[in-house]
Amino acid sequence: MGRIAATAALCLTVSLMVTTGTAAAEFGSLPPANPHLGPPGTATMHGDAESSDATPFAGPGTGSIDSDFRELAAACPTILQGADGIPQALCTKIIDRAPKVFLLDPGSGQPLASLDLAKGSLLGGVYAYLDSDDRMVTVDGSGQLLRIGHRKDGDDWKLFVETRTDIAQSVTGHCGGSDCDAVSSVMPDFDGRVWFATDNAVAGYSDPATGAARSIVLGPGEKVANSISTAPEGVSIATTHALYLVDVDETGGPRIVWRQAYDRGPARKPGQLSWGTGATPTFFGPGSGTEYVAITDNAVPKENLLVFDTAGGNPVCSVPTVKGTENSPIGSGNSLFVASTYGYPYPAVPEGAGDSDPAHASFTGGMVRVDVSGSGCQVKWTNDVLSAAVPRLSVADGKIYTVARHSIISTGSAGLTDTFRYTVIDAATGRVDTEKVIGATAVHNTLQMVGTIAPDRTLYQGTMSGLFRIAPR
Repeated sequence: MGRIAATAALCLTVSLMVTTGTAAAEFGSLPPANPHLGPPGTATMHGDAESSDATPFAGPGTGSIDSDFRELAAACPTILQGADGIPQALCTKIIDRAPKVFLLDPGSGQPLASLDLAKGSLLGGVYAYLDSDDRMVTVDGSGQLLRIGHRKDGDDWKLFVETRTDIAQSVTGHCGGSDCDAVSSVMPDFDGRVWFATDNAVAGYSDPATGAARSIVLGPGEKVANSISTAPEGVSIATTHALYLVDVDETGGPRIVWRQAYDRGPARKPGQLSWGTGATPTFFGPGSGTEYVAITDNAVPKENLLVFDTAGGNPVCSVPTVKGTENSPIGSGNSLFVASTYGYPYPAVPEGAGDSDPAHASFTGGMVRVDVSGSGCQVKWTNDVLSAAVPRLSVADGKIYTVARHSIISTGSAGLTDTFRYTVIDAATGRVDTEKVIGATAVHNTLQMVGTIAPDRTLYQGTMSGLFRIAPR
């Protein structure tokens, strides 16, 4: 089967899975597929361009599973899979914190090939996506936008940089130094431009037709500590002070469509990696799938889930949810799901993150479902799940998949009293359907990383030292 035929078949399968069955009826359809990305559900860290954290594929389920851990000496927050069915992981090496790409055997999760990249921003080793040709797109420490391909030479697989586009001037030109800023995230818009955001809140894009890059500063003194999201309406970027929607003006230059400041609180909270929202913006909605965009703020005592209409940035509703979170909300139909990370014991936080207030707190977990309607935001359910990963909603089976961390003694790293448990939650009720221990050492610490569900129901979950491959038995 050729690439076009295979992609068409996959899209048909996705369409059937999303538009049939009780789970799809409960949560609505997924947001529109970006034609410049790989398959919906597996092409970005958060599943799609809109960062819905929802997938068209059923997960491993509540029955027997096989859980295999692969030690890679690197933390692996981004695990993606293209139309060719081969998983790719962008990881950060433990020794020097430089990014490294792994090509994985889909049958075992074992590395088939690897490629070291230049060290840059910490988040430069986190955020990437797969384009429509199954190439990983990211920016490395050299300031170059890379498209990384893979092929089989004889019996061996190879990863290689297929194209390089220098965007360094657009990244650092606003601050006057060769290393004064770095790209934190990339994502294509629906016209094919490759948008980027930097640590110091520069937003811009690279034109794939010409290689030219243009950029603007969103807000002096602001930072970007999460990924960016795109929808037909534009690009949404959350800084440490405000939520933005940007697109291009009549000359093709980046412009701010709207800006909404939020309550960033008095300081970073324990269980967060920056002072401000911990959320990548989530596009969602029961109609087009992108009529709303949501983040959490950093208010005290509880953070509010904030919902805005995408076109104009007008507030739709706000509701208190959890004490703190570093995770993006799940969005599907008119439902949002927020998982607490308050007090999560990260072994370290990024340089410049600042002290947390309070200095320490216990990790108590908890998850909230909020439904958005004409009358505002209504809390549908809450639970006390100790989610140690960014949860993923399957609209095919109506389950939320995550890994829970259970500790008798709370410490800064996993100890002898900790267990990490594959956890399945009923998205309609919040009830935990099953928990199964899959790890109990520091290398199994999932560190609030995202799990990716493949079409064959395999869940790939990154950890601080490698990844889990969890499949139905």
